Amino acid sequence: MKINQVEELVGITKKNIRFYEEQGLIMPERNPENGYREYTLKDVEQLKKVKLFRQLALPIEQIRALLADEISVDRCLEEHIQRLSHEQHNLEITKEICQMMEGKVDSIQKLNSEEYLHLMSRLEEGGAKFMNVQEKDVRRKTIGSIVAASVFALFIVALIALFLWLNSVEGAPAGIFIFYIGIFALVLIGVIVALCLRLKEIRGGEEDEAGKY
Repeated sequence: MKINQVEELVGITKKNIRFYEEQGLIMPERNPENGYREYTLKDVEQLKKVKLFRQLALPIEQIRALLADEISVDRCLEEHIQRLSHEQHNLEITKEICQMMEGKVDSIQKLNSEEYLHLMSRLEEGGAKFMNVQEKDVRRKTIGSIVAASVFALFIVALIALFLWLNSVEGAPAGIFIFYIGIFALVLIGVIVALCLRLKEIRGGEEDEAGKY
């Protein structure tokens, strides 16, 4: 069956289906005549299981392990319940602090942030975990940098492929051919090096020390 039918039967979008394919959660066969994906009822049932566990907030890695029979359902759910309990505990603590502030603070000018930061620091020492804004920002910047570099790198690769094709058709002098290929290769290497430096900068927190707290 086609992806439109799978989308309707499972109740998830084509984008979701493609993502789960990329993650190796389903592996549909391809039609040898046209290369199109051919989904089966087994794929549909697999996707329904994936949908169920995703709606229960189970991580992709855990679902992959489940489908590969690397972990039992009971063991997986036991670990997930423990994780959810821990998250619930952290949310309860966060809620309590918000309620404390709600009762004592009526304007931002009167807010004693140091008092609450000190309290949260002590709670973290006891195992509580609060939202790490810097961590989320690092992840967002990392993904953005990788996407931008990948797009540019694909553009350079496409130019190299085009140049190779033109050379095979018309046949440029060897010296000119090597010169241009060398330029393209240097630009591509430069993009990779720049990406590595950018990721190191982001993860090291060098670009925004003031953002740390």
